[in-house]
Amino acid sequence: MKITGEKVIIYSMLGLMQVGMFSSVAAAAPSPLHNNGSQRLAYLDRDDRHDPGDQKRKHDERQREEKERHEREMKRRPHESEREWRERQERENKRHDQALREIAALLIGIAIGSGSNN
Repeated sequence: MKITGEKVIIYSMLGLMQVGMFSSVAAAAPSPLHNNGSQRLAYLDRDDRHDPGDQKRKHDERQREEKERHEREMKRRPHESEREWRERQERENKRHDQALREIAALLIGIAIGSGSNN
């Protein structure tokens, strides 16, 4: 019984060491292996971090332009059938949601960047 207990302890420790080594390899792997494409990073230049008001204006302008573009795309075109129009609306809604998420992520990145400078 004593020998079995020692073997269990030894094999358990070896297993934990292997898991520890592989977890460090997985953590060091390049990020595209872990990124499923649903998230994007917003990179900021050093100059952009100094004036958060200017960045807010740019954000508002991009958001306004996106909303105007979305409204234009949602209107039915003269040559489109009902089915084509619905399909295009569905695609446009998905694209619009993604664009708004990217614009919001940029604003969050600006807020984090300006907060880290203080």
